[in-house]
Amino acid sequence: MTKNTFKITIVGGGPIGLFLGICLSKQGIDCTILEKRAEPVPDSRSLGIHPVSLELFRKTNIASKFLDAGIHIKKGLAHNGKRLLGSINFEQLERPYNFILACPQFETEKILREHFLALNPQGLITEALVTNIEENMDEAICYYQKDGKEISLSSTYIVGCDGKNSLVRQQSRIFYGGTKYPDTYIMGDFEDNTTIGDNAVVFLPKQGLIESFPLPNQMRRWVVKTDSLVEKPTAQLISEITLHRIDHDLKNLKNTMLSSFNVQYFEAECFFKNRVLLCGDAAHVVSPIGGQGMNLGWIGAWLLAKALSEINIYPEQETEFLLGFQNQQKNIVKKASRRAEWNMRIGRKQRFPIYRELFVTLLLNSPLNKVAAQKFAMKGLT
Repeated sequence: MTKNTFKITIVGGGPIGLFLGICLSKQGIDCTILEKRAEPVPDSRSLGIHPVSLELFRKTNIASKFLDAGIHIKKGLAHNGKRLLGSINFEQLERPYNFILACPQFETEKILREHFLALNPQGLITEALVTNIEENMDEAICYYQKDGKEISLSSTYIVGCDGKNSLVRQQSRIFYGGTKYPDTYIMGDFEDNTTIGDNAVVFLPKQGLIESFPLPNQMRRWVVKTDSLVEKPTAQLISEITLHRIDHDLKNLKNTMLSSFNVQYFEAECFFKNRVLLCGDAAHVVSPIGGQGMNLGWIGAWLLAKALSEINIYPEQETEFLLGFQNQQKNIVKKASRRAEWNMRIGRKQRFPIYRELFVTLLLNSPLNKVAAQKFAMKGLT
């Protein structure tokens, strides 16, 4: 048994774990990230990076790398499949980040991983399979396997950034409660054959929502509301639905990603217990419609790093600082989940779509347009 000691052990080296590691390293706190994968994810997955996250990236000196890698979405269009209902101009928001950035997750993880390793060259251990955690009054111990060896890390805290099926959370016996919504979707990334440019579009036909977002390299993501979960989505199915609902043909286009998902809202009963802390999907999952999930994780990582920095200076106030982090993040998640639920409702199949079209038209062609832009850009959560 090989044993090493570190200040903070982060389980999970995805976007949230890496950003938490960056925040901690910037504040001089020793940390090690354990990641079971050897390389960043190979596909696009989560895309939307909102102004609140870009502001956090600016504070950690990585914003410029993201701005160079992604598409700046300055306008969102609402369409019923036959005509334009209105638009939201994100440029009316506060500068400098008056847009939403579309950046594939593989690029996001690459940027974050490179920046973390520049700050902490030995801090990322890849191909590390975490098997168990233990706690006592003074330390948390994380056991993992790598290269046929069992290794343990002792640290002040273990932070679970290991997703909605978090092993860290499960072994800490932290209750994870919530609900599954009836909403289901399929999505895929296709070669862009539209004339939409760098704009995002939400189509609201009678049969259910279709979203379309620009991607780098002349690609677009299409998200399609379905009546039930499609276990094995195909490019042909997405093409058939878009052709039927909005008269747009994706047939025979280059396709690089396909996925299906149902919508859930789950939240851990607590975000800290003894020497275990939770962040990202390990702590909370909201509807991906609106693209808030990854951004909520980054906000939580920032708040947690701040709390840990304060605890490092004032250890006698440990509970106070952790409660402050938990309460603030839970309040933010609650607000975001309500917005996500509204986004889902507006995109559901409608028996009488005329009422939805009137509502959206009035909303986007009134002074409330700026309010809508702020909501979609995740303003006012913190």
